[in-house]
Amino acid sequence: MKRSTVVSGTAALAVTERGTPTTDNETIVMVHGWPDRSDLWDPVAERLADAARGPGHHVVTFDTRGVGHSLPATVHQPYTLDKLASDIDTVIGASSPDRRVHLVGHDWGGVIGWEYVSTDRCTTKLKSFTTVSGPNLDHTGEAMRSSPQAAVRQGCKSLYTLVLSIPIVRTVLWRLGLAPLFRHWLKLTEGIDPSGGYPGPGLVADAIAAVPLYRSNIPRKVAAPEPRRARVPVHQIVATKDFYVSPSVLACSEQYVDEFTRSEVIAGHWSPRTHPEGVADLIAYAVAAHHNTSAHRPTLTATTRIPEESTT
Repeated sequence: MKRSTVVSGTAALAVTERGTPTTDNETIVMVHGWPDRSDLWDPVAERLADAARGPGHHVVTFDTRGVGHSLPATVHQPYTLDKLASDIDTVIGASSPDRRVHLVGHDWGGVIGWEYVSTDRCTTKLKSFTTVSGPNLDHTGEAMRSSPQAAVRQGCKSLYTLVLSIPIVRTVLWRLGLAPLFRHWLKLTEGIDPSGGYPGPGLVADAIAAVPLYRSNIPRKVAAPEPRRARVPVHQIVATKDFYVSPSVLACSEQYVDEFTRSEVIAGHWSPRTHPEGVADLIAYAVAAHHNTSAHRPTLTATTRIPEESTT
């Protein structure tokens, strides 16, 4: 395992690499969401990099700006999607300068990934994009404006974002003890036992640091969406028991993608932690489908289902 720091503008990003790039494998760059750091991906990344399970991919994870071991950016509005997409571009350039990679994002990592794959510069850096419970805010905003029913359904799931968009309130809540309640909620709804070390002791600091994501992006995208087409193939993993992102909101992105596949995992929002085997398999299938030298390129059907795993 290799650890390094990559400078992106005024932010310093803590990067972890598993495995080494070879002619027989692929590079996979994984982006976490909120209120996580890159260790969200550890169980999935370890499986993808394990040579005993397949080609042993070169897997890159990083803490987003201001979270975990990464330092924040000292610029105005550092958490707008365009700046976060630039961080992805910088990490790819540093970790895989000579070949295109596969991008994977969960939650806000998926949201940021959608922003990146909507830009022309991604075409020279990416082979594919897999989003796990991560909607495109422009597509969602457009769908909500055209369908009152969709707006009501997703609005009910997203009421918490209103609280997270109020600067003083969101900080006070976390400092007054929201972390234990959040850990209890994860155990109750997702079966994630906090005694296993996730979420880690940095939960409060990470949550407060990155929560401006909501205020910096959601109001603007809902009020004035700018839907754009994805420039690369997109694989969408839908968690069927997700409390926060409805399948209909995710489905609205298909019309903006030329090469689109959808898979389902019978899990909640934090599927990379509760169902790492299934999520890793779905990512591996999507990667193999775009592997230049693969003798066998599996084809994902319109909906490929991964059964429910037991959680511990």
